[in-house]
Amino acid sequence: MPARSRAVSPVVGIVLLIVCTLVLGGVVALSAATAPAAPPPSARVAVAADAGDDRIALTHRGGDTLDVRDISLEVTVAGEPLDRQPPVPFFSTSGFRPGPTGPFNRAADPEWRAGETASLRIAATNDPAIDPGDRVRVVVYADGGRVVTATTTTGEKRRYSGTRATVVMATSGSYVGPISRCSISS
Repeated sequence: MPARSRAVSPVVGIVLLIVCTLVLGGVVALSAATAPAAPPPSARVAVAADAGDDRIALTHRGGDTLDVRDISLEVTVAGEPLDRQPPVPFFSTSGFRPGPTGPFNRAADPEWRAGETASLRIAATNDPAIDPGDRVRVVVYADGGRVVTATTTTGEKRRYSGTRATVVMATSGSYVGPISRCSISS
């Protein structure tokens, strides 16, 4: 056998080995790049809105603990998104009254656990304002995905009359608050 044909065999083998390695590396890289991302956390949240003081309160009803530093909120009032969305956590920011409560406050523990309520108040510089009868929707996002959507409708003012008293009260969602105005007539 001539020396020339023996030298070709190892070269072809090495080239085939390199090609196989490159193809296998490409397949591994492609599968790692297209692997599904971890799903966002899951939680149940109830919302209450009070048109009287433009307050929105969210109560964590169960599911995963949420780190408010990793979430974002999208608030709509009567189908219109707020001009400025709340950058939770915060203490004072444009479009909102200072001092949100619970985990939405920058000074609080950022872990939002089941049973905890966080609230914020929309400032007069932010539109739209919450009016009686408005539908308020809050979407909570985390890790690039939607965690939960919560909605409520602010109650309309209701007038209850009797022979001696007139009571005007506003209700909102599951919010139970004080009577906003009571007048006694004789």
